[in-house]
Formats: sequence, structure tokens, C-alpha cells
Amino acid sequence: MGLSLSLPVPDLPVLLATLDPDASLVMRHVWLIRFFAWIRGTEKQASPDHVQAAVARLQAFIEAVRLQPALALRLQRWWQKLLGGIDITTLLADFGFAPRTAFVSELAERLRRKVLPATPDTVDASELFMLVASSRFDAIWLGALDEWHLQQLTELLSADTARRTQDTQAWQHHLLDALTYCTAQIRATGFAPELRLRMDEKSREARPFHALPSDIDELRDAFQVSRNIFAGSDTENAQERLQAAVARYRGRLDDCRQAINSMYAHLQQHGVSVGLVFRLRQLRARLVRARELLDALLAPSPPAAALKLLVRRVIAGHDSKSIGALISSNSTLLSAKMAERSAETGEHYITRNRTEYREMLGKAMGGGAVTAITTLLKFSIGAIGLSAFWGGFWSGAAYAASFILIQLLHFTLATKQPAMTAPAMAAKLKDIDSHEAIREFVDEVAHLVRSQVAAVLGNVSMVVPGVLLVHFLLVLLLGRPMIGTAEAMHVLHSLSLLGPTLIWAAFTGVILFAASILGGWAENWFVLHRLDSAIAHNPRFTAVLGTARALRWSAFMARNISGFASNISLGFMLGLVPALTGFFALELEVRHVTLSAGQLSAAAATLGWQVLVQPAFWWCVAAIPLIGALNLGVSFYLAMRLAVQAHNVSRLDQGRIRRAIWNRWRRTPGEFFLPSRQEAANHG
Repeated sequence: MGLSLSLPVPDLPVLLATLDPDASLVMRHVWLIRFFAWIRGTEKQASPDHVQAAVARLQAFIEAVRLQPALALRLQRWWQKLLGGIDITTLLADFGFAPRTAFVSELAERLRRKVLPATPDTVDASELFMLVASSRFDAIWLGALDEWHLQQLTELLSADTARRTQDTQAWQHHLLDALTYCTAQIRATGFAPELRLRMDEKSREARPFHALPSDIDELRDAFQVSRNIFAGSDTENAQERLQAAVARYRGRLDDCRQAINSMYAHLQQHGVSVGLVFRLRQLRARLVRARELLDALLAPSPPAAALKLLVRRVIAGHDSKSIGALISSNSTLLSAKMAERSAETGEHYITRNRTEYREMLGKAMGGGAVTAITTLLKFSIGAIGLSAFWGGFWSGAAYAASFILIQLLHFTLATKQPAMTAPAMAAKLKDIDSHEAIREFVDEVAHLVRSQVAAVLGNVSMVVPGVLLVHFLLVLLLGRPMIGTAEAMHVLHSLSLLGPTLIWAAFTGVILFAASILGGWAENWFVLHRLDSAIAHNPRFTAVLGTARALRWSAFMARNISGFASNISLGFMLGLVPALTGFFALELEVRHVTLSAGQLSAAAATLGWQVLVQPAFWWCVAAIPLIGALNLGVSFYLAMRLAVQAHNVSRLDQGRIRRAIWNRWRRTPGEFFLPSRQEAANHG
């Protein structure tokens, strides 16, 4: 916990002197917290020396108590009161799990633990345990204890054999209760409609979650009989009955695990939700917990089994505090699905021969022509003199409309490519296991880079004459240029390489990546909620549109929802980010290579031929290719990194790929800009 109880570490004599079994519940708990703090010491690193020092302190405590019979009696009384004052079943069954089955609720709970302090005044063993075992180091030194230490502790805490037998029976009773509660949670979660409906047909027919209550009841009864709790029981038959109950229960857990795996398969095919992934992860973890409890119940040495469970609870407790781990573990599958959907789109943006290269140039030139109109709209909105927010809003709307038009006309905007093509590249990394596979991947990298170059060249080569054409049409028809002289000089100043242009270009790459993520999320959300089927078959839609048109609309939205979402979000981010960051006195602008080239062309047209002798103009010209490189590079890097993590590509393979790409660049750099003659011949 972020603000857990922190107490000074006492000396051993002080610790022994303050051991009081008649103290209040909270003071008994405070003594236990101080005891663990004393064992940890001031050093909490996981080096062998520190671990051995912690174990040695525990041994010193054992020897000191054994030398003082009165102190040993106080410790035994304290131990019995500790066990009688807390509910250990919650620690065994529920510790480490979310109190509620919603991702947002668990996120809020972890934030609360980070901010609010905990109290030792509790009867919940889970809350007390987090205060006692407040360091991961506790799991290490506890795990270093051997059978001899456990035997010494057992004899120290229990006065005689009869007491130890009672403690063992109480421990097994708690384990049975915890196993029952854990099984009930598994069954309840497995019955949740959003999970049950995502099982495959075989799992639904097998109904593995239905029989769990009868299985655990039979296991409980068989265990009690096998321990001769009921007088006159047949030991041999009791053991056979217990083994049969255990096998049946384990088999049922395996069936539940298979049902969960079938739910993951459904998510992979029909869309992913962070909330659903969170519930599935909790369900799988509870299955593991049930197996742990069952193993502890059947273990021949109860002290060793208890120690093993405590070590695992320390680890689970600290894992349950991390907000970053919660978000990462439950969003990995969603990231993989977004990367997969982006990969399907990104394949269309990679050219592998001269014919496809020329087609990319043509589509990019179409995108540049539309962007020339976008430049006019941007300056027209600026000329109205709106407030910063509304100026950014309507600029964003103009950008979004232009980008959607480019999408519907099947043109290309260069900076939209990297975030789509990176997942397509990363998807091929899953099979990198030979030199030939790496060579083929490097070929794909070369194809990709020159596809980006073609797109940028096509955009810029058309937006420049397009803006000049619009400028001269305005002069001819309206008698005024696209922008005034003052605005033109401002453009030269803002786009100059001598200013923060490159920083803003890199920031624009982040925006481009964010837009692609929103596009992948929107498509996943569309598929998850089966909106394509709803549009095609919902009676309200078919009544208004007709059956045939509803089917066409469904197919159209399924094809274009990702593009719509990413283009609209990109447009509004380009327009609104400067206005919103300006409100907080943060000077963050956007520098998009195609839009920047269009703005520079408009400024040059207004200033006339004399602009060619101004150094400021050439500093802006020099900035354009660097803006493009940063737009593409940052966006591609972020998307590639996400996709690599989603596909679990090892660091070793990543290093091999980087070296192979660098070697190709040194040998044949031209392949990264134009298709080679060999590729043209192969295509022919």
C-alpha cells in the first residue's frame, strides 16, 4: 500500500519485552508488524547475504524464546489469540483478487490503496497481511526457511502434541472453507452471461461450472471421513473415496479451464474488451488458487504447505498493488487485436514492385490534391477570427472531412501509413526463426520504407501545385490571394528549421499514432458489439433502409469504421491540440508534412518571386523533408513497438533484425527508395 504503516525497527530485547498476549487486538497486530520489520532489517535487497541475515535473525528469536519458558508461554498465548482474532479464510481464498469483477472498480481500488493509509485495527487477515508482509523481500526470506526452521517454529508456537494436532485440524478446516469459497466464486463468474455466451458449443454442453458445488461437497465429506473425524470409519475405503473425489474435482477444474480457453478464442475472433479480459484473468487465477489450496490440504507436511502459501500470498499481494501491471496485463490482448486489425489494413500500403509503386504515387498525388483544398479551408477558418477553441474545432472538422474524403476516394495520405504498416510488419515477426526468414523481413522493411517515400513524394508533389492553382484562381476570381502578407511571413517564421519545428513534427507523429490506436479500438468495439449484424438485421434499420440497403450499409461500415474513427480523431487532434495546450500555456503545435508543404506554398505564392532570395524560405524548404521523416518515423516506431510487444517478440530477435536492416542499408541503400531492377523483372 502506498501509505502503509511504517514503524521503527526495534532491537530483539525490546521486541521480546513488548510481547503481550493480553494487549488489545490492534497492539498485538502492531507487534507482529514490528516483528517482521525486525527480521527484514534495514536492508531489503535480495542478495544471499541479506537473506541469510534475515533467517539468522529468525533463528536468534527462536533461541531467545526457548531459553525463557515464561516468554515461550506468552508467545503461545499470543499466537492462539492472534489466530482466534482474525479470519484467515479470506487470506487463503480471496487475497490478491479484485473485490469486484469490474476492471474500473479494481483500478479505483488500487488507486485508493496508493493514497489512503491502512490500519492494523482489523479482523481481516488479508488487510493485516499487507501490513505485515510489506516488502517483496518477505517472500524471499520466507522461501529460504527449511524443514528444521519450520519444526522449531511449530514446537515453539504449540505447547504439546495435542495442541499441534488441534492447530493442524483448524488449519485444514480453514483450507476447506477457503476451497469452498474459491469454488463458489469460480462457479459464479463462469455463470456470468457475458462469459457463458462466449464459450464454444462443446463447453456449453459439458456444463463444467454446474457440477462444481457437488464436487466440492463430496471432496469435503471425503476428506473429513479420511481423517477419521467420524468414528468407526473404514480407513482404506475412506482413502479410496477421497482419491476419487480429488480426481473428480481436479478433472472438473480442467474442464473449466478448457471452457475459459474457448472464451479467449471467441474474443480473438469477435473482438476484445478490457473488462472481459479482466474477468477471464481473474477466473483463471482462481482456478490456480483452487489447485494451490487443494495441494496444501493434501500435503503431508502442513507447516511446509502453509509456508508455501504465505510466500505466494506475499507475491500476489505486491502484484495486486501495481496500477501499471493491472493496465498492462489486461490490455495486452486488446493491443494485440488492434495491432492485428491495423495489420490487415496496413498490407494495402506496402508496395513490392514498380507497378504497385506507381499506383502508390498516383494515390498519394490524389491525396495531395485534396490536401490543397484542406489548406484553403484552414486559412479561411483562420481569417474569420474565431476564438482559439472554436478556431481549432472548425479546423479539426475541416481536417477530418478532408481525410475522410481521401479515404472514400481511395487516395493516400502519407502520414496515415506508418501506424497501419507497422503492425503488418510486426505480424511477420512471429515466425522469425531462420536467416531466410530474417532476410524476407528485411525485404519487407525495404518495401515499406520506399512505400512511405512514394507516399510523401506523391503528396508533396501534388499539394504544392494544387495550392498554387487555388491561389491563382482566387486572385483571378476574387482579386485577393489565399493569405495576406503578414500571414505569409508568419508561416515562414513558424515552419523554419531554426525554430521548434522538428520537436512539433515529432509530437505530430505521436498524434498520428494515437489516431491509429483509436481507429483500431473503434473497429474492435464495432466487432465486439456486433454492430455490423445490428445494422443489417435490426428491424428498425431494415424498416427505414430496406433489407438490401441495410446489408450494403452494414458491409460499408464494417470496411470503413476504422478509417472513419482514425481520420476523425486525427483531424480534431490536429485542430484542437494547439488550442487546448495553449490554454495551459504549453506551446505545442502540429507539423504535418503535407499540410506544412501546402502552407509554405501558399506563403510563397503571396510573397512572389522575391521569396526565393529570402533565407527564411529556404530554411522552411529544408524543414519539409525532416518534418516528413519525423512524422513517419515517430508514428512507425510507436506502432511497431506496440505490435512487437503484442506479439511477444524477444529482445534477442529484435537485435538480430536491427543488425540485418543496418547491413542491408550499408550494402544497397537504393532499395529503400526505389524498386530494384530484379524486383521489376520478377514482377514481369
